[in-house]
Amino acid sequence: MNSILVMKIIFDYNCVTMTTSDLIENWLEQLQASGYRLTEPRRAIVELVATSDHALSPIEIYDIGRQEYPRLGLVTVYRTLERLEDLGLIQRVHSPDGCHRYLRAFEGHQHLLICTRCGRVEMFAGDDIDPLTQRVEQTTGYQVEDHWLQLFGVCPRCHA
Repeated sequence: MNSILVMKIIFDYNCVTMTTSDLIENWLEQLQASGYRLTEPRRAIVELVATSDHALSPIEIYDIGRQEYPRLGLVTVYRTLERLEDLGLIQRVHSPDGCHRYLRAFEGHQHLLICTRCGRVEMFAGDDIDPLTQRVEQTTGYQVEDHWLQLFGVCPRCHA
């Protein structure tokens, strides 16, 4: 099996307390409970997204998944990603190139820092943007209900 698909990682994003194998099984149970059959290609998609510290595009998931499951269809990738997102298990990331990527969803309010070279994702919390929000509300008349902050840069590994 492809080593990327079988990585056993415990993420340290201050929000995951279960092992990756437990996380994968939980996701698979939720997919099944929502009416999806648990096929090997779907399992590969779940394993790949759950273990990645990078935001992955559907095409990347498709290409990597096909290394292990040559009959994996692109439609299966998109449908599985859509259902995982509907279940709140993954989140969509907007890339500077205009394409969407996906990564494991995190609990609580977190912001993203994404490497523009390798795609690595770091989560960070805090950074009071209330003054900015208030200024935007005053200037536009909008009542801001929520925000989603993504910063793009070059990670320490790629910068070295």
